[in-house]
Amino acid sequence: MSARPDKGARARERQALRPGVEFEFERLVLSRDHPRSVVTRLLVERAEKGGWELVRVRISSDGTRRVVLRRRIIRQRATLPA
Repeated sequence: MSARPDKGARARERQALRPGVEFEFERLVLSRDHPRSVVTRLLVERAEKGGWELVRVRISSDGTRRVVLRRRIIRQRATLPA
């Protein structure tokens, strides 16, 4: 699929929204040249294969789509005493 964002158009960050719950965020900037169906397919693919969920889509006046995705970070705790 050719709707991949440019290398500089991605950003990832980690953030704890509540104690014990941590999310990883990814920001994408998609050009207005990509049709809606292609963008939808790209986001569905990321959700199904990468575990991402859609947080926000903003469409600028020039047609650029700014998308924010998130996924939960699962931390494993040691169960045996040291």
